[in-house]
Amino acid sequence: MSHILLLFIDGVGIGEPDPVKNPFFSGKFSFFNEFFSDTPHLLKQNLSGDQIELFPIDARMGVEGIPQSGTGQTSIFCGVNAPALINQHFGPFPYSTLIPVIKEKNIFIDFLKRGQKVFFINSYPQVFFDYLNSGKSRQSVIMLSYRSAGFELNTADDVRRGYSLSAEITNRVWRERLKYDDIEVITPEKAADRLLTRVAEHDLTVYEFFLTDHLGHGRIPHDFDIICSDLDRFLTHIFKNFNRADSDILLCSDHGNFEDISIKAHTFNPALGIAAGKNALQMRDMIKSLDQIKQVLLGV
Repeated sequence: MSHILLLFIDGVGIGEPDPVKNPFFSGKFSFFNEFFSDTPHLLKQNLSGDQIELFPIDARMGVEGIPQSGTGQTSIFCGVNAPALINQHFGPFPYSTLIPVIKEKNIFIDFLKRGQKVFFINSYPQVFFDYLNSGKSRQSVIMLSYRSAGFELNTADDVRRGYSLSAEITNRVWRERLKYDDIEVITPEKAADRLLTRVAEHDLTVYEFFLTDHLGHGRIPHDFDIICSDLDRFLTHIFKNFNRADSDILLCSDHGNFEDISIKAHTFNPALGIAAGKNALQMRDMIKSLDQIKQVLLGV
């Protein structure tokens, strides 16, 4: 049984090889060339490296319309074809009738039923807990899944002690905009090392990065280059330094968006998938659509 790292990177598909539209062709990312000596695009959707495989994942799953986060993430984390269940793509939060499905079928619960250890490494600032305590309940699929499995979300204290990560990797936004003056800004490499430490301690570790979706929607353009650089360095360090002898990584997304910044909407493109480790080929061959991810991870 492997230690599994699930890297959920929101809103990233495989797009056109156009440096104007597609940031992966703009020179802002070295990750793909580092591991594949190439960059994926619609005419080259599969790439292979040393125990690492890049491949497309169907985000539409036979349902008309543009893929959305609520149904896409439910499909990933619960192993169901969520858009087929409600006959539409829906987001950004889960559709009301999918909430019971999430609470019953999410991947954290399935790992726990087998006596295995799980960890969702993201931390949330106090302003989010104030939101929850006010009686408001809109939560992402991942957050709802983890809490439904009986866990509390990580807080600022967990970031301070180096146990968890902020959603933007380095804590820069927490210091600059949320005024957490006592939380240090760390390098993407140090964040990656903290993540890999948690991976070694758990059977399933999940990290969510959603700023790619924000950038794809045209938000926070002033931070575009910083966010791209942080993500590139973070992922490169993880894939270079994880323990290949007893760990597997699956990077996946819920829909396309970031790969085409010429528009501010999601795309019909396949979602990006990257598998690394001793079971990389198995994951590549078995994962064709978002709803197959959970069951494959339970089997590696």
